[in-house]
Amino acid sequence: MGLPVSTLLMTTGFLLVLIGMWGILRHRNILRIIIGFSLFDTGLHIVMVATGYITGGTAPIIDTALGIEQATTRAVDPVPSALVVTAIVIGFSVTAIMLAFAIRIHDARKTLSIDALTESKW
Repeated sequence: MGLPVSTLLMTTGFLLVLIGMWGILRHRNILRIIIGFSLFDTGLHIVMVATGYITGGTAPIIDTALGIEQATTRAVDPVPSALVVTAIVIGFSVTAIMLAFAIRIHDARKTLSIDALTESKW
């Protein structure tokens, strides 16, 4: 009928990863780099969820609806989804710390350009 949902999710996730990587490597503004990092992180979350998804799958609960013989082909893996919930919280906190550093850099240097931050304190 069409593309499977897992293929669509994988494609979308990898596209977001590529856009985020481009944003990190291409731009010289710290805020744009942080946005690129967030896109990269979100793409990885989508890819991780897509690895455990099975089209037409059901919850991994063995009962009358899902027998032991069908568990390997019809049960959706819950571990990637659980890991993604943790990764979302970690990604949010890392983004908050990056934004706090950006605010401190702007207060000290009055710019968010990486080119203005070339001298070393060593």
